[in-house]
Amino acid sequence: MRLDKFLKVSRIIKRRSVAKEISDQGRILINDRTAKSSSNVAVNDKLVIKFGNKTLTIRVDALLETTKKDEAEQMYTILSEDYEKDYRQ
Repeated sequence: MRLDKFLKVSRIIKRRSVAKEISDQGRILINDRTAKSSSNVAVNDKLVIKFGNKTLTIRVDALLETTKKDEAEQMYTILSEDYEKDYRQ
């Protein structure tokens, strides 16, 4: 499954166009390699996603073509969620 579609279907990112933009900026790693929106995602892949001051690390558990809201979280497991501190005070 394409990376941008996985991010949308799993509801990690709400819109596929936003998922494509973020991945094409080099802010997503699949198994420690920079990924593009067209990169393939497989079960047990580790994804590191950088959102502004937040870094989310997940493991892919399932690939589903469509999901309901309550089923989306079964597609991945959050391994870590880190926040950068703002020292500009």
